[in-house]
Amino acid sequence: MDAERRHLVIFARTPAFGVGKRRLAAGAGELATLRFQRFMLADLRRRLGRDRRWRTWQALTPDRDAFGRPDALAQGGGDLGVRLRRLLKTLPAGPVVVIGSDTPGVTPADIARAFHALGAADAVFGPARDGGYWLIGLKRAPRLRDPFEGVRWSTAHALADTLANLDGRPVTRLRTLEDIDDVDSLQRAMKGGRYVRPEIS
Repeated sequence: MDAERRHLVIFARTPAFGVGKRRLAAGAGELATLRFQRFMLADLRRRLGRDRRWRTWQALTPDRDAFGRPDALAQGGGDLGVRLRRLLKTLPAGPVVVIGSDTPGVTPADIARAFHALGAADAVFGPARDGGYWLIGLKRAPRLRDPFEGVRWSTAHALADTLANLDGRPVTRLRTLEDIDDVDSLQRAMKGGRYVRPEIS
């Protein structure tokens, strides 16, 4: 398939001091949290955005940060499910893989596996250790039921709820990774060598 018809989306909040990742900031501090957010978004853009096997987009909030950028989309309002539905309707035709910006272990090989899985499956998930998921990929087939209906976001039930919405459809799971949501998960990532604290002013 032409890379222009494979869409990788990095779903992110534009890094700003004192905004976002409140649990992480409570334990690691505002500056460390800002550094983490800046590093992760730049690192994902660099490592995944240059891959010619897919087209990379950024779905950003606040919406104003997407204006005038050909590779960026505004997330818009609503809960995560509303924003993901909007994204799926906005992108050109082709399979879509969406990742967040807080999982240091994501590699180009993971993204390639996700797109490959969508050859046979209707959906693909990268499970997170907290019960959510660091990746979701969808074929966007007309017969596919809304996977985001009634999902309890930011809880240990998010993946299970989404899978329940897809009951009976072929689904593939990738390896389990850890999202960085608090200081404990940040320290585990640093200890495991998946994230090195950057010096960003």
